[in-house]
Amino acid sequence: MSGQDSLETIRARIDALDEQLVKLISERARCAQAVAGVKRAGDPRAEFYRPDREARILRRIQEMNPGPLDDEEMGRLFREIMSACLALEEPLKVAFLGPEGTFTQAAALKHFGHSVTTVPLGAIDEVFREVESGAAHYGVVPVENSAEGVVTHTLDRFMQSPLSICGEVALRIHHQLLAAEPMERIRIERVYSHQQSLAQCREWLDANLPQAERIPVSSNAAAARRAAQEKGVAAIASEAAAERYGLHTINANIEDSPDNTTRFLVIGPNASGPSGQDKTSLLLSTSNRPGSLFRLLEPFARADVSLTRIESRPSHCVNWDYVFFIDVEGHENDDKVRKAIEAVRKEADLVKVLGSYPRAVL
Repeated sequence: MSGQDSLETIRARIDALDEQLVKLISERARCAQAVAGVKRAGDPRAEFYRPDREARILRRIQEMNPGPLDDEEMGRLFREIMSACLALEEPLKVAFLGPEGTFTQAAALKHFGHSVTTVPLGAIDEVFREVESGAAHYGVVPVENSAEGVVTHTLDRFMQSPLSICGEVALRIHHQLLAAEPMERIRIERVYSHQQSLAQCREWLDANLPQAERIPVSSNAAAARRAAQEKGVAAIASEAAAERYGLHTINANIEDSPDNTTRFLVIGPNASGPSGQDKTSLLLSTSNRPGSLFRLLEPFARADVSLTRIESRPSHCVNWDYVFFIDVEGHENDDKVRKAIEAVRKEADLVKVLGSYPRAVL
């Protein structure tokens, strides 16, 4: 058999596999429609998006993956299939911190897939209000960066919001130095970006753009939009923002930390069921007396529940009075987590479960 004959044989096999894939994906979509019919018959207000169910499916897909595609790539493919099938059941509207081209939009699409409608909003408060009012089904907001720490506006908003955390997204962040036209760095007079991004690129900017004024703006996408309209300026933003606003990349990947990652939270009106690999976020408050923080945390150690994060924020009620945000491993319905929370309630002035949700899969 010649090389050309072998190539044609392989291509014929690919064509046959494509035909099978189309039939199987279509059959999956019909099953999704059948699920929607059963749910609507039982409850006109039934939930169609189930983050715990989707997390279990993605983990099972990755466990079955034989290669050569890696687990993350296989998971992304199935996320898009699931997104398209879910859109047949109920098209989702997802609010995010905009404008278009932000990392928050990228996180929303990574979590929900591209078959949802994303709604850009100008502030974190607006994202919460959009979901609270029912104008959007879910929202996506940044909560912490591996280099620069927490996003305080997000934590503060949870003090008043009735929404639950129902998912998380971890997104590797690559910052690009962008401008309306190719130029030498010495000609750049100003750099626009979100204050978090400026901080994440501080060392690179000190070394390579010491002459440029650094101007914080509401988002990286807003920075890209301004760079597209002004001469002698640059923006720090994503590749998606560069494409969206027609910018040239002056330098790529200028973040100081090669492992720069931002964690985002998915917020919605309903709690998530257990997926088997979950986190629980809580808001705790206690009076300021010796040993009070120890008494809040000790029940988790006694129950063998691991804490993955703890942050303090002013209560905004009394000066020098604080609340604590903590993340623990496990779901609030897990026996040991439930018992630990019950013990904490006896010590705390306030215990608010912000949500239990699947750990980030992709």
